[in-house]
Amino acid sequence: MGMKSVLLGQVLVLLWVSAAWAEVLVQPDFDAKKFSGLWYVVSMVSDCKVFLGKKDHLLMFTSTVTATARGNLSVHMEFPWVDGCNQVDAEYLKVGSEGHFRVPALGYLDVRIVNTDYSSFAVVYISKELEGALSTTVQLYSRTQEASPQAMKAFQDFYPTLGLPDDMMVILPKSDACSSEGEKAP
Repeated sequence: MGMKSVLLGQVLVLLWVSAAWAEVLVQPDFDAKKFSGLWYVVSMVSDCKVFLGKKDHLLMFTSTVTATARGNLSVHMEFPWVDGCNQVDAEYLKVGSEGHFRVPALGYLDVRIVNTDYSSFAVVYISKELEGALSTTVQLYSRTQEASPQAMKAFQDFYPTLGLPDDMMVILPKSDACSSEGEKAP
């Protein structure tokens, strides 16, 4: 026993960790400033039990991203819901490389901008902990409410690599509950 087996154990842990994250890459040369602005979250797939229980009632929501000086992202989300519009602000804290974040406020342990062209779409990977359970979520961001075929392809090519099946995917219906017109409606 002794030093050799301790080292071997650490090497195995490192191999396991790198294998677990190996398939999730980050957009090369991620540019937080170009990523800033308004995104619509048009589709998602997740093995989160809470998501799966609610997925047929979820609506398209928005995420307004602002790059901060330290490479973090300040994100303002608006979720339409039956009783109006819920708003959430969260700080996406940069982890090491650009395009890689964690969001303690939301229980997001690992967020990666996997693929984006900045002007029309982004594929975002989230590993989160909710009620003590770990889950994997992939969101498709679009600059417009209609995702392009290219965007859908990038999203649909990626999430199966994480073992997420199609029946856990939902294309989110549009809603104007969070738009200014929505607020004026009785």
